[in-house]
Amino acid sequence: MMKKRSISASKASLVLFLCQVISALDVPLDSKLLEELSQPPTITQQSPKDYIVDPRENIVIQCEAKGKPPPSFSWTRNGTHFDIDKDAQVTMKPNSGTLVINIMNGGKAEVYEGVYQCTARNERGAAISNNIVIRSSRSPLWTKEKLEPNHVQEGDSLVLHCRPPVGLPPPIIFWMDNAFQRLPQSERVSQGLNGDLYFSNVQPEDTREDYICYARFNHTQTIQQKQPISVKVFSTKPVTEKQPILLTPTGSTSTKVELRGNVLLLECIAAGLPTPVIRWIKEGGELPANRTFFENFKKTLKIIDVSEADSGNYKCVARNILGSVHHVISVTVKAAPYWITAPRNLVLSPGEDGTLICRANGNPKPNISWLANGVPIAIAPEDPSRKVDGDTIIFSHVQERSSAVYQCNASNEYGYLLANAFVNVLAEPPRILTPANKLYQVIADSPALLDCAYFGSPKPEVEWFKGVKGSILRGNEYIFHDNGTLEIPVAQKDSTGTYTCVARNELGKIQNEVQLEVKDPTMIIKQPEYKVIQRYGQVSFECIIKHDSTLLPTVMWLKDNDELPDDERFLVGKDNLTIMNVTDKDDGTYTCIVNTTLDSVSASAVLTVVAAPPTPAIIYARPNPPFDLELTGQLERSVELSWIPGDENNSPITNFVIEYEDGLHEPGVWHYQTEVPGTQTTVQLKLSPYVNYSFRVIAVNEIGRSQPSEPSEQYLTKSANPDENPSNVQGIGSEPDNLVITWESLKGFQSNGPGLQYKVSWRQKDVDDEWTSVIVANVSKYIVSGTPTFVPYEIKVQALNDLGYAPEPSEVIGHSGEDLPMVAPGNVQVHVINSTLAKVHWDPVPLKTVRGHLQGYKVYYWKVQNLSRRSRRHVEKKILTFRGNKTFGMLPGLEPYSSYKLNVRVVNGKGEGPASPDKVFKTPEGVPSSPSFLKITNPTLDSLTLEWGSPTHPNGVLTSYILKFQPINNTHELGPLVEIRIPANESSLILKNLNYSTRYKFYFNAQTSVGSGSQITEEAVTIMDEGKMAGILRPAVGAGKVQPLYPRIRNVTTAAAETYANISWEYEGPDHANFYVEYGVAGSKEDWKKEIVNGSRSFFVLKGLTPGTAYKVRVGAEGLSGFRSSEDVFETGPAMASRQVDIATQGWFIGLMCAVALLILILLIVCFIRRNKGGKYPVKEKEDAHADPEIQPMKEDDGTFGEYSDAEDHKPLKKGSRTPSDRTVKKEDSDDSLVDYGEGVNGQFNEDGSFIGQYSGKKEKEPAEGNESSEAPSPVNAMNSFV
Repeated sequence: MMKKRSISASKASLVLFLCQVISALDVPLDSKLLEELSQPPTITQQSPKDYIVDPRENIVIQCEAKGKPPPSFSWTRNGTHFDIDKDAQVTMKPNSGTLVINIMNGGKAEVYEGVYQCTARNERGAAISNNIVIRSSRSPLWTKEKLEPNHVQEGDSLVLHCRPPVGLPPPIIFWMDNAFQRLPQSERVSQGLNGDLYFSNVQPEDTREDYICYARFNHTQTIQQKQPISVKVFSTKPVTEKQPILLTPTGSTSTKVELRGNVLLLECIAAGLPTPVIRWIKEGGELPANRTFFENFKKTLKIIDVSEADSGNYKCVARNILGSVHHVISVTVKAAPYWITAPRNLVLSPGEDGTLICRANGNPKPNISWLANGVPIAIAPEDPSRKVDGDTIIFSHVQERSSAVYQCNASNEYGYLLANAFVNVLAEPPRILTPANKLYQVIADSPALLDCAYFGSPKPEVEWFKGVKGSILRGNEYIFHDNGTLEIPVAQKDSTGTYTCVARNELGKIQNEVQLEVKDPTMIIKQPEYKVIQRYGQVSFECIIKHDSTLLPTVMWLKDNDELPDDERFLVGKDNLTIMNVTDKDDGTYTCIVNTTLDSVSASAVLTVVAAPPTPAIIYARPNPPFDLELTGQLERSVELSWIPGDENNSPITNFVIEYEDGLHEPGVWHYQTEVPGTQTTVQLKLSPYVNYSFRVIAVNEIGRSQPSEPSEQYLTKSANPDENPSNVQGIGSEPDNLVITWESLKGFQSNGPGLQYKVSWRQKDVDDEWTSVIVANVSKYIVSGTPTFVPYEIKVQALNDLGYAPEPSEVIGHSGEDLPMVAPGNVQVHVINSTLAKVHWDPVPLKTVRGHLQGYKVYYWKVQNLSRRSRRHVEKKILTFRGNKTFGMLPGLEPYSSYKLNVRVVNGKGEGPASPDKVFKTPEGVPSSPSFLKITNPTLDSLTLEWGSPTHPNGVLTSYILKFQPINNTHELGPLVEIRIPANESSLILKNLNYSTRYKFYFNAQTSVGSGSQITEEAVTIMDEGKMAGILRPAVGAGKVQPLYPRIRNVTTAAAETYANISWEYEGPDHANFYVEYGVAGSKEDWKKEIVNGSRSFFVLKGLTPGTAYKVRVGAEGLSGFRSSEDVFETGPAMASRQVDIATQGWFIGLMCAVALLILILLIVCFIRRNKGGKYPVKEKEDAHADPEIQPMKEDDGTFGEYSDAEDHKPLKKGSRTPSDRTVKKEDSDDSLVDYGEGVNGQFNEDGSFIGQYSGKKEKEPAEGNESSEAPSPVNAMNSFV
């Protein structure tokens, strides 16, 4: 409910502000200016409303104020004038209103009790303080009483009453014994809110004679003691268990009234055996999270910062094993007045208007009353410029005599609020507060801000000039701020010079000059480089700089972002850093930083230290973890940690790393705290409030880090106000009538205490509005509804917890939600630049109609019709976006000779605004595209027929076609070029009087009045003379047609064995093509495998194939995009089982070998007998008679091989296999010889891929007559060579 009332009040004030012409002035905080300007009094310091004083010390009642001229002070006491001159014990401090009442020299504090009020007055008005109630602290003694011993049966309940004397302020109660030791308390024994000591059930150990109640009076620093109380517990009968009963409060219900913002304390203490357990619930609701705490062993319910929403019935239930009892406390939350909008000071010029707004809330609703200069406004002097309207005072056409101090009083039965706010009417000529001839220095290409702080009433207008007599500065290259500052976003060297600012209002004019110097940037022209150095070596890093001659640079070197070690081995030169006798500790990142008074640059390099050649060494290891951690000197924000180091394991400990765990917010997560040198075993640690700390220590040496030590004991720091506020505060509207305020919440340990909340404040910028604030739970978003569309807001978010607020947060600027733009761009003009490009212009829309962040403009354009075809088609709209506040754009990619429409729309963050009226424009003619096709048919000895299609995009009216052609001889040389112009309505032409058997190249394009379009080319040949064709085979059917001259691969054939296959093909096209073969398993989705063919031959052997597998294959030519043959499919032969049998183990082979051995033996015997007879063995005859058929030479007459047959395989050739048409075997050099595949082959191959054995025949004696191409050995090939 409170949020809604606060926001509605903000709306009302906004409406009121918009109805007024408000131009309240901001007075700069310039000490010299403040000394000169007249100002009504302002109370700056005063004593608290309820001021309890120590009767033994002087009473000091504060009242400080400021004003021009300095104010005078007076006091009232109990509503009447207090004449301090008549009381020698009372003095007023010089130049102050603070009263000092001398008590220490005989005065009595009780005499000066009463209600005091201070008034500060000068010629511009009077301010008053709060009513300050002075009361003297009292610490009376306990009344004497005779206390009887308490005899109690074991298991019964007992209440020891304290009944302290009534003091001012009330004392703090606690129970102790004769040895001044606090009496232990538990769920069974505890102290109530009234100070009494309650026993739920007594035990024998409760017997003692020194139960003493103490009352401590803080103001007088005194402690009063009650007479000791004796308790004796006896057991005369067996102890019986008892149901719970309530000791306090009594009855079943009670009531409680608490004020908003206070702490609500509710208490239930029960008797019973066993000791009852207390539980709290809120009827019809939940206990507020983050604000609810249980104290005194859950007997006390504590709710902090209560609000009206906390009203309701709270039930406490006491329960043990025998039953339960409950009590209901009805809580009503009232509220003393609190501010919604406190009045703020107004500084106005004569004739201006303004308002003072005073809005407060409370329960019950507070009454608002106004005073003027401390006098009720109803009886104050009349002011015609002033009108009181409830909680608002409206000022119209104020004059200097209207200056006054107004007081707003908001009060109800629970308290009051009093606020002073002055209205100061000033008529002042302009003043410039920036020192004359102030020098500004900036680096080139960076912003320059030239100040012109000013003041005047009415508010002056400020203009800037360059030079003493220069022209006024305007344009996008300058930014003029409301505070008079001139910003040059990108200062250049030519920006250097004198700048003059002029401030003027109706009372005068003043000017001031400042100087701007633009300097060259500092640069590192040679940066340090990465180095690797052996241990004990020397290394140097360079850092050579270039800077402005008028700036003095300083060079500093860092190691790992810290200062260089204090070691004489580090030598810093003018342009370098040298490290002598490098050790492992020198490993790291070295940074050269160059600073001038205006800029800073840096460069870094890494040094890696490697070990020298290894030598026998001691074994090094990581250190053992530290132990015996101890915490001492515990303070609120610090503690001392000490430890004992573990064994360093032959490598000295270089440092200790201290980590901490927050058991309250992040248990189990360890964070880095600090680190100290290895020689240190104690450290003073800085702590944050409200953190349950545990610490551990890690030792580090050159080898590495030790295991963490055992954690230290826990230490819980006290709570405190938050030290910081949320970050990344933003205000962005999600709807046209809201403002979404977001922020990054504080981490758990940043809260510094329980009950973390956020105070979210906002007000509309550039409108004299008051801050509207709400306090929200620990969330990260708040939505303000009912805002105007897209207006700037000042926003701040402040953290608070149970102990108070964080420091005042900084303000950020956000905007309420955007809405769609209201108007369309006007004055849309189109300038056609050429047939495909147009430029569109428009006027920018007024920024106030954009209703959001201007993102740019969108141009929608579409083709209506093609002017040459006069036919409409499907409209496809195109969109171009132009960012920022551009007012023109280019439309590329238009089609020539077409009619277009376009419109323009403005774009903001919400979307697009309305479209401008459609604008029609036409593009002129352009050159046409190429004809859609060109076909050449019906070749004869001296003529060819040409057919073509019109261009797909004529881009205008066709005027004619241009045909150019020229002959091509056998060496590919071009002959003379002939040109023919053809009417635009023709689609074919017969060219006559051509040469027979001649190749021609044709170039064909269309024309419009603009010029010629792109051309299409084609080649064709006329047929041969019949007489020349004698002795040549007739071409096949269809060969009489002119064939297109694109390259192609055809007649792909395969011959496969078990693990390889020979691929051959025919190629037609340009010479010097490089081929490749692609293959893969037929039916598989795997990628094709690719093999490159060496040279330009037309066969290739695929190796490593799988027997019995079907393969797909195709042939392509490199460099010819998408040019490859159709696919062919072949299958490798099955694996032969006989080849896997070891022949040496076969019986027939063994028998054969035995027979051969026997035959040889017989022959040797025969030879031996013949020799002995003197005869000769006719070896030569035997050789001639039994010649080996496998080594017979090639037939010399025709060069063919003998007939070949395979006893194991008589399979025919695969369909499509063939021999070259001349049936000759070509001899070509090749790396892919088939000699390696001579054994176990189902067939044999010639080098050109033709199959041997199936065909044989005699070589043609002579080539066919008329065959002039060496690449075409047959008549068919001869014809194909022209294609």
